[in-house]
Amino acid sequence: MMIETLITSETRIKLLLRFFLNPKSSSYLRGLAKEFGESSNAIRVELNRFEEAGLLGSENQGNKKIFRANERHPLFKDIHSIIRKTIGIDQIVEQVVKELGDVDQAYVTGDFAMGRNGQTMDILLVGQSIKASYLVKLVQKAEKLINRKIRYLVLAQDDAREYLKEQKASFLIWQKE
Repeated sequence: MMIETLITSETRIKLLLRFFLNPKSSSYLRGLAKEFGESSNAIRVELNRFEEAGLLGSENQGNKKIFRANERHPLFKDIHSIIRKTIGIDQIVEQVVKELGDVDQAYVTGDFAMGRNGQTMDILLVGQSIKASYLVKLVQKAEKLINRKIRYLVLAQDDAREYLKEQKASFLIWQKE
C-alpha cells in the first residue's frame, strides 16, 4: 500500500480506513481498541488529533463518545478519494463495473464497508443479464491491479434490497446515470 510511505503510524492508517472508507461508519474508543487489537491509549491520542483537526466529529451516547468522519471538513473529499484509491475501489469501478454493461449499482459490503482493511473485498453488483465468464475475467484483472481477492455477488434489484438489509454495513461505489 502506498499510504504507509506517507503515514507511518499504523493506528492513524487504521483510523483513516475505518472512518474515511465508509464515512457513514462510526465507533467508540474501546470498540476500536478491541477491533484493532491495540491499547486504548494509542487510539485515544490519534482520535484526539483527528478531532482537534476537525476531521472527526463526535457525540456522546450514554457513557460512550461516538466518533465519525466530518463530511463537512474541507479535506474530507480528498482524504476519502485517497483512501478509495489506496484500497483499489476506483480500479474496481474502472475495470469491472463500467465494462460489464447491464449493471445498475455496485456496493462494497463486508469488512471494507465497515472500514476494516483486509485481503478480500466483497462487492455486490446489482443488475440483470451480466455475462458470468466476462465478469470472471474482469475480476481477475482487477484483483491483480489492487492485490486483493474480490468476492462478488450479482443480484437483481429486489434481491439486492433484501441482501443489503441483512448486511452490517454497505456503501454504494457506483450507480448507473
